[in-house]
Amino acid sequence: MTLQQAQAQVDTWIKEYGVRYFSELTNMTILTEEVGELARIMARTYGDQSFKKSDLGKDLGDEMADVLWVLICLANQTGVDLTEAFEKNMAKKTERDQDRHKQNPKL
Repeated sequence: MTLQQAQAQVDTWIKEYGVRYFSELTNMTILTEEVGELARIMARTYGDQSFKKSDLGKDLGDEMADVLWVLICLANQTGVDLTEAFEKNMAKKTERDQDRHKQNPKL
């Protein structure tokens, strides 16, 4: 699936099942919440925190998909073509960082 297809699929789902998009501000808050849930699983899986019973059974991929879902909603609401934005971002990073990380002795 392409980013463009994902944006179209989310838009179709919202119109069919979601009635309408939440406001941009609400979705920004939801995105923050979803990133927090992802961070919680990351901290317990790869960091030093211990799992709580309520964390067991949480799926890392599902948490990442929740973040992606809300990000796509925000892109759709604000008219951002994620394919175009991602391609521009990759070009920017490539130009800016083409040698930067190769010179980092910590890597």
